[in-house]
This record gives sequence, structure tokens and C-alpha cells, in this order.
Amino acid sequence: MDGQHSDLRLVDDWAVPGFDASAWHPVVVATDGLYGDRSRLVGPVAPPVRRVREVGPKTLTVLASGAVVVDFGENLNGWVRLENLGPAGTRLTLTHGEVLAADRAVFTRNLRAFDFVSRVPLPAGQVDTVVSSGRPGDVFEPRHTTHGFRYLQVDGHPGDLTIDQVTAVVVHSALEPTGGFECSDTRINLLHAAGVRTFLANACDIPTDCPQRERSGFTGDWQVYVDAAAFTHDVAGFSDKWLRDLAADQWHNGVVPTIVPNPHGNGPTGMHFTDMTNGSAGWGDAAVIVPWKTWRQYGDRELLERQYPSMVAWVEYAANCAATARHPDRVAAWPEPREHEKYLWDTGFHFGEWLEPGIEPSLDPGRDNNEVATAYLSYSARLLAGVAALLGHGHDAARYAGISNRARHAWQVEQLSPDGRLLVQTQASHVRALAFELLPAELVQPVADRLAALVRDAGDHLATGFLSTGLLLPALAEHGHLDTAYRVLFSTGYPSWLGMIDQGATTIWERWDGLSESGVATGSLNHYSKGAVLEFLHCYIAGIRPAPQATEATVGYREFRIAPKPGGGITSANAFHDTPYGRIESSWRIEAGVFTLRVAVPAGTTAVVELPGGAVHRCGPGTHEWQDGSL
Repeated sequence: MDGQHSDLRLVDDWAVPGFDASAWHPVVVATDGLYGDRSRLVGPVAPPVRRVREVGPKTLTVLASGAVVVDFGENLNGWVRLENLGPAGTRLTLTHGEVLAADRAVFTRNLRAFDFVSRVPLPAGQVDTVVSSGRPGDVFEPRHTTHGFRYLQVDGHPGDLTIDQVTAVVVHSALEPTGGFECSDTRINLLHAAGVRTFLANACDIPTDCPQRERSGFTGDWQVYVDAAAFTHDVAGFSDKWLRDLAADQWHNGVVPTIVPNPHGNGPTGMHFTDMTNGSAGWGDAAVIVPWKTWRQYGDRELLERQYPSMVAWVEYAANCAATARHPDRVAAWPEPREHEKYLWDTGFHFGEWLEPGIEPSLDPGRDNNEVATAYLSYSARLLAGVAALLGHGHDAARYAGISNRARHAWQVEQLSPDGRLLVQTQASHVRALAFELLPAELVQPVADRLAALVRDAGDHLATGFLSTGLLLPALAEHGHLDTAYRVLFSTGYPSWLGMIDQGATTIWERWDGLSESGVATGSLNHYSKGAVLEFLHCYIAGIRPAPQATEATVGYREFRIAPKPGGGITSANAFHDTPYGRIESSWRIEAGVFTLRVAVPAGTTAVVELPGGAVHRCGPGTHEWQDGSL
């Protein structure tokens, strides 16, 4: 992360034919650790990291200080290849950043992480240095680092750099593109492109949260984005590899580290804050949610079988936390626990919704986060019950279905008022209640209506954070508020997706207020979690969706739905998705009030097509077309 230093003068002797290496020490073969016990080594299952493409500068500017600032026109992950390194002994400093300061120099303060305990900022890093050898044709291209950047500042050059002597090299895992989306609205297309670019910038062997400041495999980020990623790229092996890392780093008591792979391995570090933040609801639940979603997308039963012990260990850990500990405020209010509290997860550290607009996130381990934690306990236990049944573990299936139902009941006791309203009046709490099926049947529509009202009260702006942003628009669309979903999608200003696009974003920001009106950046400008909105574009605008019920007969798109829900003034859309069976296509347009839909169904699959007017058609392989004049 910090960068690479290269002194090209040191290459002179040993890199040329005839060099006398007799004084060099011989190689010593290591025999300890993994070198001694290679049984722990496993072969690669994910695509390798590659140079994928090159980007030339859009502009090159020389500042009054003599520094050269290059704008590559897009935020990316990779490195810079630099020619014309100057005379021998010239020391060049290459600083990478996402934005420019007021003086047009590269700004890096937003990329400074900090020590969570002391709150002391750490260096921004992303600085490479090279000392020229003076040889004609020498080129600097780092081999041991990648950076997240749009802008490059070169300090120390004594001559003139030209635009053709600087190239950005985009680097990420060589994931096969498997999907595309386009519609009649240019800004939505730009949003889609930004989401894809953000994901690829963070697909560098593992799913990182950002390619610059932290660059870590945060579990919560991948569990909210994995479905969106699968609509645009083949992430089967990519997820498979990461899930193996997760299982390897999971603690003996089932705790899932917040970051996978984990630098500290599969146990506590002895550092209080670091150990405390592991096992957070919504983050640790990636142990269950990611395998289940990956199976639904690709139909890989073997992955479920391999991850099953890890899935069980996480749910058992969460259920044990609920059963054996109570929040101190609850103990003070009534010393004897009530029956439902055995399934109420109200203790331990949880990130919670994290980065809701206008709310400073809390790192308080004493905060009662049972609204989020108990919801995830119910949801993950329900998914695990289905996996257990699929794998033939009947006793486990019954156990985890019971845990899910009882946690759902505990959530209802704590979160519903006598008149059926949610006690936590946030968009996120309502989205979670709907998406995780936590509500009694008679309250589903009233809660959905209240969610729509909260959105209207916010001026048709969202107010969600990491966990529920990707679920917001589907929750509205599925419960009679499609128009509201589109108003949120097309909203501008703060907070909104198109607000980012209007400010020139080429990638998705970590914070909704990632860039002020004056251009000052806060946090990473290359974080994919909020890009989970891409799922709405593919599933609801274009209409390509997995089957509602995930079974061995339907997963991997052996059976699927095509159900476009047009709105927002969009007059046409088309998308494709390459499945294990072949390519699915959905293309529609509205002309003179008539909706025309064309679909392509691959061999060996079945599509259930739902037109906006309500007509349903079940069709097999081939190309089909329908018209609907109900709009």
C-alpha cells in the first residue's frame, strides 16, 4: 500500500551478461512453516491478477512548483508506467490520489487511515520513488504494489514530461465479463459503468473494500455486493477462493473476522480493539450469505458442502451469544430474562447499519444493536436451514429453522409497537424488516407504506448505509411502491447515487458526502458496497432475475424470471447475462404507449416472463417477443 522504491542504478552490474557472482551467498531453502508442511497449501481456484488494460492521460499540467500532475480521467486500481526518467541520479517521486487540492496538486488527506484506538492518522501511502540510471530507454513500472488513483503527481523531474510518456496500467483479477446493461437514460448508464469500474478496482485477488486506504477483504462489503458482481462478471472461482480463506481464518468458536483474509490468522490477537470488532452481525453473516448466494447464481453444490461447517459455526456462535448474554440495560430493567430473550442478540460489538447519511458511525461496544443483529441471526439461520435440508441434514434443518423463527419472534417483540409500527423509524430498519421477512403477514404492507413515507419525507432521497442500501429499491418495488423506487434512483444532490455522477464520479464513493461542493474529499472515492444498486438495474429495469425459489432444479439459471418493471421515464433497456447454460437476453422499448419485450432463453432452461400489465408466460429455449399495451 505504501508504495515501491526502485534505484535503477543498482541494476547495472548484476543484470548484464558476464557478471561475476562468486561472492554472492548461496540460496538457502526454507524448511519451516508452510515450506515444511505443504499439505496445507491448496491450488488456485480464482483467476489470476493481470494487467487488464492501459489508460492514457486526459491532461498533463505543470504546476508553479515544477511538479507534473496527470489526470487519467477515471478512478482505477493499478500503477503507472513512466518513461523519460531524467539523467543518472534523478530521484522522482510519484504520488497517487483520487482528487486534486485547491492548488491543483494531488490531494491525499482523504486516504489517510487512522489507528482506531488512538485516532492518530496514518500516512496516506501510495507513493512510489525511482532513481534514474541515466540509461536511454529506461522505464519505471512497479512490480510489488498497486494503487487506487485517478491523478498522479510527479515531483523532481528536471526536464519536460510529455503526455505520451505516462501510462496508467489497470490491474485486477482476470474475471470473465458475463453481463451487460444499457438503458435510454445516459446518467443511469454512467452509474452502471461507475459501479462496474468500482468493483473491478476492488477485485484484486480478494474483494477489497477500497484499493487505497484500507484495501482489505471486509466481509460485510462482499456479502452485500456479491449478487451485483455476479450479474456482470463470473465470480464463481473468485468467491470460492475467498470463502476458503474465510473458513481458514474463522475462530474455533465460530467468530468470523471482520477482514478476510485475516493478517492475524484464525484466533484472537491479544489487541482488545481488533479482537472486539470481529464477529459483527452483517459482517460475519457473510459466512452464510455468500455461499448461499453463490450457489443460487452458479449451482455449485460442492461449495455448499465444503462451507457447511463454517456456516454452522457462525450461526451457532450468533445463537449462543443471544442465549448466554444480555445487554446491561436490559438486566437493570428486569433481572430475570424473558423467554424471547434467548434468541435476542443484544450484546457484543456490531458495526450496525454503518455510514447512514448524516449519522456518525458508532464504535461503541456497549451499544444495543439488537435490531440489526437479531434480524441477521434470523435471516442467516433461515438460509442455513435451507442448505441443511438440501444437503440431507434433516436434524440440522429443523434446528436452524427453529432458531430463525424464534429470533424472528424476538425481533418482533422488541421492534414492533402495539400499533404495528417499527420502533426504530429509519429507512434501514424498514428495508431489513421487509427483505428478511421478519414481519407478520398483516404488517408487511403497512411497513412498506411507512418506508415509502419515510422516503417521501426525505425528499425522495435514501437514508441507508452499507447493509441496506442495495435492498432499498427492491423492497419498494416489490411492495407496490415502484414509482418511489424510481424517484430515489433518479434523485440528485445529497445523498444520492446520481449526486455522485453529477459531481463527476467515475467510481462509487464510500460516504454519500464523499465530495463536498467545493471538491474536498472525505473517505474513499472507490468503495463498491453502495454500488449494489446495480442489482436493481439488472433485475427490475431489465428484469433478469434468478427463480424466486432456489432449489436444485432452478439454481444457476436453469429456471429464471424476466420481469421488467419500467418507470422513471426510461423508454428502453436491454441486458444480457451469461449463465452456465448460455446467454439470457432481455430487451424492451416503449413506443406510443406500447411495451415490446424481446427475450432470449438458452438451451436447457425455462423462463417465466411477466409483462408490466400482469400477463405471465412460461417459455423454453429460443427467442420470444410480446407486446403489452397496458402502459
